[in-house]
Order: sequence, then C-alpha cells, then structure tokens
Amino acid sequence: MRDFRAQVLSAVRRIPRGRVATYGDVAALAGSPRAWRAVGNIMRECRDPATPCHRVIGAGGALGGYGGNLQLKRELLRAEGIEVGPPPRSGASARQACIRRFREVRWKAAVRRGPSTARPGS
Repeated sequence: MRDFRAQVLSAVRRIPRGRVATYGDVAALAGSPRAWRAVGNIMRECRDPATPCHRVIGAGGALGGYGGNLQLKRELLRAEGIEVGPPPRSGASARQACIRRFREVRWKAAVRRGPSTARPGS
C-alpha cells in the first residue's frame, strides 16, 4: 500500500495550477484505475502542504471532500482561477457544489505504461 500511496501523491503533485483531476484520474495515473476510494482516503490523510489535494475532485466535477473544510477547498480553487458553482440541481447539499467548465479545466495526463508487448511487424 505504501507504493500505491507514493504513486498517488506523486500523481497529485503533477496536477498543474488551475487544473483539476478526479479521484479516478489519479487512481489511473497511480496504476490502479478502480482504486478511486483509496485515493480519497489518501487525500483525506495527507497533511503535506506540497501536495495540492484541493485539485482532486469527484467525478463529474463535484467538489468531494477536503477534510471537512469545503469552504477552504473552494477558496483555494478560486485563487487558481477555477470557478466553483452551486450544486447542479436544487435541494442538493453544499458538498455537491461543482466545478464550472469542468471539461475545460480537467487535467488528464497520459497514463504511463510498461514496454510494448507487440511483436515487430504485427
């Protein structure tokens, strides 16, 4: 699990200022595409100021959590030029606030893969 944690934190540190990535995006970059919940747990426990955990959000642009301080997460994202809007439907909780222009600000780095197994000439 330590290796996965290190890979997650490394992936999060690569997210550029003014961009966001989903928990699933980070899990895929760390080599375990279905481990998005584990990424959330790692983000919750991370206290390293060099790791921009606020740039990791839920699927579809939902803010997700931030150690219970969603207002701080909103402020950090806004300081980077990312617009945070109200929930997409009435009656939704503040926790479900969303990133505006999500598709434009979503960062999807190329997933690193091992050497190709294809044979020459095939």
